[in-house]
Amino acid sequence: MDISKEEKQILLDAARNTIQSLFEEVELTKPDYKKHPILKSHSGAFVTLTIDDNLRGCIGYIISDEPLFDTVCNAATSAAMHDPRFPQLSRKEFDKIHIEISILSEPFPIESYEDIEVGKHGLILEDEGRRGLLLPQVPIEHNMNRDQYLSALCNKAGFRSDYWQKKQLRLKAFTATVFEEEE
Repeated sequence: MDISKEEKQILLDAARNTIQSLFEEVELTKPDYKKHPILKSHSGAFVTLTIDDNLRGCIGYIISDEPLFDTVCNAATSAAMHDPRFPQLSRKEFDKIHIEISILSEPFPIESYEDIEVGKHGLILEDEGRRGLLLPQVPIEHNMNRDQYLSALCNKAGFRSDYWQKKQLRLKAFTATVFEEEE
C-alpha cells in the first residue's frame, strides 16, 4: 500500500488517542479524507501493542467495510481491551505501550507451501472450523524458517504443530505495510 509518512502518523496518533480515550476525555478528530483519500479506503488492519518489546495485545481485521481510519481505531480499542490472551490494558500501562500498525492487502490463495515467502507473506489458516493468522513480521521477529512458521500457524489455529505436514492445507496469504511509533 502506498501510504505517506504523514498518513502513517495520522493512523498512529489515532490509535494512541483512541486507547487514551478509554481512560480520559480525548477529542478524536477524523482526518481530511479529501486530502488523504487512502484513509477512507477499505483495508484490513491490525494494531499490535507491546510493552518493553513484549506483546501486550494484537487484534485486527482481515478485511473491513469501514474506512481504514475507523478500522485502525477499532483495532486499537480491541487490542487494548479485548485480546483474550491478556487482561484489559490499565491506565498505568498506557504510558508504556508501543504501537505498531499493519495494513493488510487483500488475501489470496497459496497453492503450495513453496510459494510462501517468509517475511513477506502473512498467513491465514482456516480448517475444521478453526482459524489462525500470523502477520508477516512474526517469523522474522522470532527467527523462524518456513517450516517453523507453518507450525506456529497451526498452533495459533489450535492444531498440533505438525498438522501442516499431514495434509496440504488451504492457506491464504497477504502482504502488509507495517509501521510503528518512533522511540
